[in-house]
Amino acid sequence: MRTPEAVVFDLGKVLVDFDYSIAARRLAAKCRITPEEVREFLDHSPLLFRYETGLLTREQFYREVCAASGYGGPIEEFSSFFGDIFQPIERMVSLHDALRGRFPTYIFSNTNDIAVEHIRRNFPFFTNFDDYILSYEHGAMKPDARLYEVVERRSGKRGGQIVYLDDRAENIAAGAARGWEVVLQETPEKTQQALERLGVLPG
Repeated sequence: MRTPEAVVFDLGKVLVDFDYSIAARRLAAKCRITPEEVREFLDHSPLLFRYETGLLTREQFYREVCAASGYGGPIEEFSSFFGDIFQPIERMVSLHDALRGRFPTYIFSNTNDIAVEHIRRNFPFFTNFDDYILSYEHGAMKPDARLYEVVERRSGKRGGQIVYLDDRAENIAAGAARGWEVVLQETPEKTQQALERLGVLPG
């Protein structure tokens, strides 16, 4: 096993928890469809995929959601409702704090500019990473290999030099296929134990 030289964090369900039903309830107050229908739309419409791969701008995404749901509020309100769905996972934030200065750390996330803007503004820990590889800036989403190539290029690391944390098995599998050391996030406690075994954290 190569000595780890960088730690790569997914964002959602690893460093922050999120719940789209919060946005659905707020948006539905100005829609012609129910909160449940708004949630279903956000979960299963191709619009979010297109937005998070940079195929739609914020303004285009907003207009498409308005057309589909009847939402009648301004884009600033929409962005506030859509972005304010996150809570930090404090145990993982503390874990990252313990790694800072020992390893370069990276955010590697399927996400959008509304979410990133909200998290950067409200959660100070987000500014404490060395770099950010975000799907909407690169036209690809995990587990697309092209996005993993960006991580390697930006970090200058390869294979077992990279330790990668993610909550989705398919994303972890894509990292493992590149020789990365991977940790499937199930609980912060299990993640900490895995990082101790890898020698990233002291046991």
